[in-house]
Amino acid sequence: MAVDMRRAEAALPGLDRKPLAIRLIVENLLRNEDGISVTADDIRRVAASTSSDVNEIAFRPTRVVMQDYAGTPALIDLAALRDKAVAVGLSPESINPQVPSDLVIDHSLMVHAARTPEAFKQNLTRELADNEERFAFLKWAEAAFSGLHVVPPGQGIIHQINIEHLAEVVSDRTIGGQRWMMPDTVIGTDSHTTMVNGLGVLGWGVGGIEAEAVMLGEPVSMLIPPVIGVRLTGDLPAGILATDLALHLTEIFRKRGVVGAILEFGGPGVKTLPVADRTTVANMSPEFGSMASLFPSDQLTMDYLSLTGRSPDRVADIAAYLKTNGFWADDDRATDYADVIDIDLSSIGRVIAGPKRPEERRDLSSLPATVPQPTQAGRTMIDGDIVIAAITSCTITSNPKSMIAAGLIARNARKLGLKIPDRIKTSLAPGSRVVRDYLEQAGLLEDLSGLGFEIVGFGCTTCVGNSGDLLDHIAEEIDEANLNVAAVLSGNRNFEGRIHGKVRLNYLMAPPMVVAYALAGTVCKDLTVEPIGMNEAGEPVMLADIWPDAREIDKLVANEVSSAQFLARYDKVFEGGEGWQALKAPTGSTFPWSPDSAYFQRPPFFDLPPLFTKGRALLENARPLLILGDHITTDHISPVGAIANDSPAADYLRDHGIVPRDFNAYGARRGDHNIMVRGTFANTRLTNTMVERAGGWTRIMPEGREASVFDASEAYASRKEPIVVVAGKNYGAGSARDWAAKGTRLLGCAAVIAKSFERIHRSNLVRLGVLPLQFVDEAEADNLAIAPEDRLSLDSDLTTLEPLRQIELKVTGPAGERTAKVIARVDTLDELRYLIAGGILPSVAEKLLSKPE
Repeated sequence: MAVDMRRAEAALPGLDRKPLAIRLIVENLLRNEDGISVTADDIRRVAASTSSDVNEIAFRPTRVVMQDYAGTPALIDLAALRDKAVAVGLSPESINPQVPSDLVIDHSLMVHAARTPEAFKQNLTRELADNEERFAFLKWAEAAFSGLHVVPPGQGIIHQINIEHLAEVVSDRTIGGQRWMMPDTVIGTDSHTTMVNGLGVLGWGVGGIEAEAVMLGEPVSMLIPPVIGVRLTGDLPAGILATDLALHLTEIFRKRGVVGAILEFGGPGVKTLPVADRTTVANMSPEFGSMASLFPSDQLTMDYLSLTGRSPDRVADIAAYLKTNGFWADDDRATDYADVIDIDLSSIGRVIAGPKRPEERRDLSSLPATVPQPTQAGRTMIDGDIVIAAITSCTITSNPKSMIAAGLIARNARKLGLKIPDRIKTSLAPGSRVVRDYLEQAGLLEDLSGLGFEIVGFGCTTCVGNSGDLLDHIAEEIDEANLNVAAVLSGNRNFEGRIHGKVRLNYLMAPPMVVAYALAGTVCKDLTVEPIGMNEAGEPVMLADIWPDAREIDKLVANEVSSAQFLARYDKVFEGGEGWQALKAPTGSTFPWSPDSAYFQRPPFFDLPPLFTKGRALLENARPLLILGDHITTDHISPVGAIANDSPAADYLRDHGIVPRDFNAYGARRGDHNIMVRGTFANTRLTNTMVERAGGWTRIMPEGREASVFDASEAYASRKEPIVVVAGKNYGAGSARDWAAKGTRLLGCAAVIAKSFERIHRSNLVRLGVLPLQFVDEAEADNLAIAPEDRLSLDSDLTTLEPLRQIELKVTGPAGERTAKVIARVDTLDELRYLIAGGILPSVAEKLLSKPE
């Protein structure tokens, strides 16, 4: 069975001219119409709507995917919910994922060892040892929860595994004893879940809170987003790679303003892009600001599915379903978009982005100017010297053209006798184990290893800040001379403080460019006119001398990448290696919490009282806990990297008998809320205008005493004084990190007041019961000039609060009384229900635990 979309188009006026993304949503609504959460009127309204209409819907994805850092807290919450089920007399097995759910362990890998053939083995062994307690919990969860599958460490990155193996494109389900065909739709606990959009699968990133609600049977409550058409023409010039295109688009879309929209790609240029390039572009959707970046399926998609091991019969069924129901790529179809953006692929050049944001596109010639002047020098290094060079990240490290190009540039450099300085920590962390196979088969793995790019593991590594330590003498020199050193990486994010705490300049580029800059040793060279280095004869070697020919790259991709490689690697992907199989895990239907654990504690989120109560003002004389600027990322709010020795989290660990070597990272300790709340706003690069120094510091008012953010929140809680966070534009950009919202809630912040929010973080705040408030007018916000001494109030309470309601914010302090209009960014009625309940988790728990088994 299947929803007949041709009949639906005939019956629903306007549906035939809707973008693919909207038609996929309508199919979802038709299939899930129940007269309550989805009604016939809802469906007719969506089909007939224009891009400016506001339509709230209940969307039910067919799958959930999670990475371990964000997925583990979600599973911990489900484990706690089982305890609550038992407490009210229900069976623990009444709590299970209601949709197929996969968790991939990829975020735990730290680059402790590099530039040695033993790096992969050493890092994996250390990963298993450092995360033994976490991994034991995940093994327990896989055994305890039906419908949950865990991919062990060392198998690859979530998004590569998704597109190469997990993605169905068309889902085949048995429902009520009948076989149903439906479009594959997915939400994931990682913002780069959008990579699967490159296969024509509609999906996007959400916080772990929203993902666990979906696992428990809740729909995604959302407003229909605008869909912007992106028309591609031309072809990429020879030597220009998918990373170059993605970074160009990041700059274009950020300037154009596509936050919250779905981008839908079409035009003749799409046919010139292999699926691996489409998925690279789609992966960067969070950097664009968009909700999703959809490439309709076509014959190239089917060829990719065949290459990656899907059976011929399965591929044929997928193609037939898509064509029959109008979901196949069709540039001749008349489509009503909210806007159309034209991109000429032939205009794209070789670029780099940095040093602080992905949208900071640079031509190679302008890179030296990004290093702060005047330059400083240490004993052996100067500003702009590179100390980290990483071929890493989900975005590009399973793109055959890019990876083979990196191997060829390494081969050409070795032939000329070029070497990479010893101070640079080089690493190769493919997103898929298949990459190792085709690089090895092509003889290129030896060349990369010969330059120091040894495989350090198959995981996220440097891209998520798991760079590991620099050499001691390098780190000491950076500190002594206060150097502005650089990292070059093939990642998707380069926010300040993300890659490594001692590296201020971070640049995104294609994998072969990572090799090239590592050879140059500095970002202060203009590689368009200056040599990368000298050959053995003392002659200058230019970038063009080692850049591979495009025809050679294409030939190797055609000859060395095969279906057999994918079939072999994914045959036992859920089994893991010997270390995983030997790992002992608890048994039973409920988890045995240990009071002594600093990795897992029963979470408090089902039991927290609401921050807002009827009959009381939403805010009354609240104090600012922090006053922040623009572009505050979820990394700033909830870092995943190393726990600093002088932080409240470190104090807590020491108090529990844990020595600094065993602190691990914040990301690894997400199961203990006591640590994570102390790590909220603890990023060493955070700038809070209430204090002069960077990091997790603020002032307790009115006395003005400097304290950690955590200690300040405790002081205000003891006085029963409400607190808020004040910020600028683009608040909450970056990763779909639910702990950025969970930590904000546990600090006691009632609201976050900002000029604008990134989509996922705004949603997470509401689902934790925190009120996001957005200034109507940015100039009015600037005129408020909110200061540490100020108190903030709202002239509204829960009885008058409605989705997207404008409210007057009153600020009082030394500068007198000022007001500004803010919008309550509670976007839907369901979100309002979550806010009133104190969050989505108490709301869902009440519904589930009141049901008879």
